Amino acid sequence: MIIRNIFVDFAHKPNCLQNADDFLNYEQMQTPAFTPKPYLKPSKSQPDQHVRIAYFIMIHHKPEVFRAMFQKIYSKDQFYLIHIDRKAEEEVTEEIQLYISQFPNVYILESINIVAGGFSMIQAELDAMEFLLNIAGEWDYFINLSGEDYPLKSQQIIREFLTVNNGRNYIFYYDQKFYRPDTLQRIQNHFTELTHKVSSMIYKRKFMLGVTPYIGGKWFVLTRETCIFMTNNKRVMDFEDYYLHTLLPAESFFQTVLMNTAFNDVIVNDDKRAIIEKTFFNKKQNVETFIESLKSSNYLFIRKINDSTDEKILNYIKESYLLPLQEINEIERELKRNDDQNN
Repeated sequence: MIIRNIFVDFAHKPNCLQNADDFLNYEQMQTPAFTPKPYLKPSKSQPDQHVRIAYFIMIHHKPEVFRAMFQKIYSKDQFYLIHIDRKAEEEVTEEIQLYISQFPNVYILESINIVAGGFSMIQAELDAMEFLLNIAGEWDYFINLSGEDYPLKSQQIIREFLTVNNGRNYIFYYDQKFYRPDTLQRIQNHFTELTHKVSSMIYKRKFMLGVTPYIGGKWFVLTRETCIFMTNNKRVMDFEDYYLHTLLPAESFFQTVLMNTAFNDVIVNDDKRAIIEKTFFNKKQNVETFIESLKSSNYLFIRKINDSTDEKILNYIKESYLLPLQEINEIERELKRNDDQNN
């Protein structure tokens, strides 16, 4: 089990914490109450002081797709942590390890078996946050990606955007009871993650007292401060203990934790991802509509890029890669989205 506070048995330390001194660096963070800093725009007198990003990339196949993405997001002054699923074929693992060995600021997280629908994906992300917090103090944002994601904009543009909006977290969330009551069985039943699947043997239980459940997506952009909170606050451990036995917690754990704490004031309801649904591979008439949606958005990444992606979409990404982001009033957009959902 990953270290969550100073009182956890030292024998259960992750590989990135080697001695007691490493734990002492975190002792001052072990507080049940954690108040994020207010959102502040950076000083205009320091335009070149862009935030740094720590990327966590989860891969299980298609190393050639990963390489194409990695070449676009790599820079020498940022940090990259790779997790290769334990189920990946040996040739895939070796190819990726050989490729990233040439980069001094790229690390490999010890592989675990990611079980679809289980808590293991959350565990890998929490482990990644802890690892990156331990190896470097010079990053400001944590972004999780899959091996089939691709940046829609250059690192310069992405870092400029996050610098201007420094302090904000980006993740999709919805009140689960109000908007997705059909999914409540995922959290109101006790599930057990087995070696290769989630057990079908379930039983009813009460949800966490005084907590509003939220649901959304698996992808996010979180501040360093948020990652410190997620990996070192005792209250978060209560959420971990409960969501360990839920179904598909990757779509609700982070949302529920952050929206039930002081961090709910610094969350933008947007994960900054466009996604190519499977229908696009078969319905060519949808491509133009999708491209228009990209033009009117300020997405930073696109999901599910592979050799089946329509050529028109790939060409648009290439042509718009260095163009500035659309300026969008995100507060106004969120209010409009809430009105649309309530009607």
